[in-house]
Order: sequence, then structure tokens, then C-alpha cells
Amino acid sequence: MGIISEERKQKLRYEIYLKNRILVEGVSFNPEIFRNLDLGGEYTEQVNVLFSQDRHAHGEIEFPGALFTPEGKYIILLRWNQDSPLSLRYEDAQFNLYDKGKVLIEKVQFGKRPHYYGLKTSDGTVMRTVAVDYGYGAMFIAYSNECTLKEKGLECLFCNINTTKAIYSEAQGIKWKTPRQVGETVAAGYREGFDHVTVSGGFVPERREVEYYIDVAEAIQDHTGLGDFNGTACIGAPLDLSVFEKYKEAGYRTIATNLEVWNDKMFEVICPGKSQLCGGRKNWLAAIDEELQVFGKHHVRSTFVTGIEPKQSILEGLEYLSEKGVVVVPSQWYVNVGSSLEGCRTPTPEWHLEVFEKVAGFYRKYGFTWDEIRNTCASADLPSHDLFRLDQGILLEKAS
Repeated sequence: MGIISEERKQKLRYEIYLKNRILVEGVSFNPEIFRNLDLGGEYTEQVNVLFSQDRHAHGEIEFPGALFTPEGKYIILLRWNQDSPLSLRYEDAQFNLYDKGKVLIEKVQFGKRPHYYGLKTSDGTVMRTVAVDYGYGAMFIAYSNECTLKEKGLECLFCNINTTKAIYSEAQGIKWKTPRQVGETVAAGYREGFDHVTVSGGFVPERREVEYYIDVAEAIQDHTGLGDFNGTACIGAPLDLSVFEKYKEAGYRTIATNLEVWNDKMFEVICPGKSQLCGGRKNWLAAIDEELQVFGKHHVRSTFVTGIEPKQSILEGLEYLSEKGVVVVPSQWYVNVGSSLEGCRTPTPEWHLEVFEKVAGFYRKYGFTWDEIRNTCASADLPSHDLFRLDQGILLEKAS
């Protein structure tokens, strides 16, 4: 922590506001411009292990994973939207970001590729397909890049996990991850300086999920030599709430159960599988309460897709859980290719910014620390996280 001058605070706050707008509206560009960027060499390429972030499909074309603001080095996921007023251009040997002809960022910076992306596991699997660099020392494992809810006609309406698999899995070599692949990849990342890992994926049968997570934890411990590997298990609400003890015993430090939607009626409509197969919303809330008992306050996370339900409703839920000690994550609804809601619109940047500012306030009000937030979130890179860090005087010059 440190003292930041008021002048610099204003610059950083502007960058966070700009980041929020870019995330809402996406960026238009000609994909050919990235032939001028050393993707897969010096710079990190986009790896679509779970959800595609783009409005349009681009199965055979590599994009950068993220760009950064010049002053605060805030991470901005690149979201391709050809209808956006924001545009990225390559000119005079540099990339510039424009808003209808006005330059917003000159010499746009992209994320540097981690070393482990170029390595392979002992069975020849490319490590970048096993774990993705999620910034701020976090690795993300999507053990399954599909969800069984689709075949039941019960997938969440905002989700495009199965479409993402159809478009990108063959082109990028993304498959089911074995515990050994995960263990070797996490070990390689940790040797490089990473220190947090989240394990997640689409719905699989509940008993199989528990056994798999335990096997993964053992593999990570074996390959890293760490008893506490700072891992987050991201799971659906189980019908048997006693299984949380098994995740804790396996070595996970934190746990995540993503409710997605707060309003009870909208939860049933937007997340039919989560509602019908996991004991309904009542059981999801009971699961979160039990997680708090097992893992402790500030060691449980729940993510919400903000922008689908009314602002008053989502803020009610976010504060209710924050007060209990849950790290809430307002994951901005961006309407991606292949979801059931494709063609709809997310709310305005101003709408989302207010939610982010409120959540940053909840973090302060209920005594969360940056380390607790970072170690519980898959990626602590939302504007709410940036605003909280700025308020705390925390500057992270190196995003990954």
C-alpha cells in the first residue's frame, strides 16, 4: 500500500472507467492486423478454454488475450465486436485505440506470454490448453470445456460453453484435462511465479466431480511439493452438503459456488439446470452458508452475471452475501456468440460502472483485503477489483 497523489488517482480512475466501457462495448478491428504482433511468441494469445469472450467466431484466427492501460496497467480482455464505436488499428508500426476517430490509447500494450505456454506435459499436451494465465499470478483450469446441461435442454441462457467448444476446441487443441496434466502444468507455472489456481468446468455428474477434484489436488501437491497450493475449487451446489469437507481435506484453500442470478424467479428462467438439478435456489444459498462454515469468511466466492436482472435486485444480493463474508464477483454480462441470449444487449457502461463501484464499496465496508479477494477469485481483474485496489493505495505494475 502507498499514498497516491490525487492527480494520479484521477488518471487511474479514468483508465478504470475506460476499461469498463471497452468491456461493455467491445472493440472493432480487422483481424489481419494481428499478423503484426508476435502472438504465441512474445505476446499471449487468446485461449478459449471455457467461454469465448467475442461477439463473433474466429476459429482459425489467433487474437491477443488482453490489452493493458498505459498508466495503471489494468487488464482489459479483448472482446471483438464489429459494431463497436471503439476501434483498434495498426498504423505506423504501432497499435492505437480510437473512439470514432479520437485516439484513446496510443501504442497499445498487450500481455506478455508466460513461459509455460510453450511447454508440454509428459504426455505431449500443450500446457496453454491446460491452464490459462488469468493475471495477477492466477492460473485457471477448465477441466471440462463442455456442459452436460445442454443435452438436457437446461443450460444457462447467458452461457456459450458448448458453442465455444464447437468453434475452438479442435483448432486450439482443447480437451478434457487429466489430473497429471494439471499437476505438471501448475508446477511449471508456479516455478515461473504464479501462486494461485482455480479449477472449474461445465456440469458433470456430482460424484465424479468430487473424485476428480480430489485427484487434481493430489496431483498438484505431488508435482509442486506444496501442501497448501492456494487453490480454489469452483463447483455447483451439491445435494449432499457434507462434501465440502472433502474439498477442504483435499487441500483447497478456498471454494466458489456461482449463483449467477439473485432474483429467485429469474434464477429459475435464466439458470434452469442449476435450479432444477441442484435443489433449487434455496439449496444454492444453503451450500454457500455451509461453505462459509467449512472454509471460513472471505474464503468463499460467488459470481453473478450482472446486467440480466434489475440493478436494485442484483445489488441487494451482492450486499447480502458480502455481509456474510462471501467474496462476490459482479461478472459483467457480455452477450457472446452462441448463447441463447445472443442478439440481446447488456446495459450501458454507466449501469455497469455503478454496480462495480457499489461492490468495491462492499469490499471496504465488510473488511475484505486484496489478498483475500485475489486468492478467492479466478481472476481479480474486474473494474470492481481495480477500484478497490485504487482506494486501498495498491498499485500492481505487473499484471501477470
